[in-house]
Amino acid sequence: MHDLSAASQTVLSAYTTLRLGGPPGILAAATEKDQLVATVRKATAEGRQILLLAGGSNVVIGDAGFPGTVVLVRTRGVQEVAPSTLRVAAGEPWDDFVAYAVENGYSGVECLSGIPGSAGATPIQNVGAYGQEVAHTIVAVHAYDRERDTIRAMTPEECGFAYRASVFKHNDRYVVLEVDFRLERSAESAPIRYAELARNLGAEAGDRVPLRQARDTVLKLRAGKGMVLDAEDRDTWSVGSFFTNPVVSAAEWAALGLEAPHWPGADGTVKIPAAWLIEQAGFPKGFAGDRVAISSKHTLALTNRGGGTTTALLDLARTVRDGVRDRFGVELHPEPVLINCEL
Repeated sequence: MHDLSAASQTVLSAYTTLRLGGPPGILAAATEKDQLVATVRKATAEGRQILLLAGGSNVVIGDAGFPGTVVLVRTRGVQEVAPSTLRVAAGEPWDDFVAYAVENGYSGVECLSGIPGSAGATPIQNVGAYGQEVAHTIVAVHAYDRERDTIRAMTPEECGFAYRASVFKHNDRYVVLEVDFRLERSAESAPIRYAELARNLGAEAGDRVPLRQARDTVLKLRAGKGMVLDAEDRDTWSVGSFFTNPVVSAAEWAALGLEAPHWPGADGTVKIPAAWLIEQAGFPKGFAGDRVAISSKHTLALTNRGGGTTTALLDLARTVRDGVRDRFGVELHPEPVLINCEL
């Protein structure tokens, strides 16, 4: 463990894509898997709360910070451990891994290009975009079980993957150390599932395209929505989509009586795009609060325009959430993890 700083000398805004968050109690960094386990074990023995931070792209930290031990996950590495199975260190930047996969002819994660954060965070959120999600390719998550004080290789079933959720989310029992992805050795993408991506590729749903073409097109689409990190673009000072798309039962959908875009699920549920609900409730792109605003490029992103606070960001989120509920009777739920703050 490397003790980086006393709480009075740093703030966690330096480690989040929102550039928000107050001071830590103790700030440490781990660059090796064993070091990460030892750091967490020590903090647990001392009775301290623990917050793991890698890319800091899916977390909202309160202005008061975090009083316990904040561990910066800085482990790195990708290795093939079985045919077409790549083991990725938790701290490996996610898009670096996707670039590696594309360049080396591994198909299955190319549509997840440009997503910020680390590889170890992806199973927590079951990260997905443009028709792919990591649950499609994860075959094991290697995690430190704090209750049993042991390292486990967890199967996809044990991970409990669901829409933007898993057993790891809102649960500090497990520390993700490495993730195994089983990909296809192919120069072509997985079948294209997402209509917007297919249109931009000049392809049909189900078609396969060269890996590089899929990656480049996804990066272009994400950049146009302010979803590729850029220090000079305040629209990217966000956690990406702040709200998940609501999923309702068929009966609830019928009762709403909405003429809205929607996606039917295999289990009879209906997914409603949160962006449409937000816009129709009167919150357009650029809708501003106190030094925070809805992105000018994407309705689902709440952004820090510079000098903002977590309090101001959550005030804006509440305004949007309550406006959608009052207009449509649909409750929006936050996608990022809220630390020492609440909506």
